[in-house]
Amino acid sequence: MYCQIMSKLDEVKEILNTLRVAMSLTFGMLIIVVGGIIKRFDENHVDSIFWLGAFFTVFLLAVIFLLVIKISQRTKEIKEL
Repeated sequence: MYCQIMSKLDEVKEILNTLRVAMSLTFGMLIIVVGGIIKRFDENHVDSIFWLGAFFTVFLLAVIFLLVIKISQRTKEIKEL
């Protein structure tokens, strides 16, 4: 019984760490894309690439939001174990 709880705990912790890494990478991509959008806007290059970047930014924000929800769920799962 104790080994099953510990193995489940280890599994949840590993998933939690993976989600945190994914969130960090997503934040990094968000910073790069927003920087590119700002640069294009400053240079008056508001074209299809600019708008693609803007939509991708919204997509990344949604992914970050979902990752935060998953991290919260996994953290609560650890507390229950």
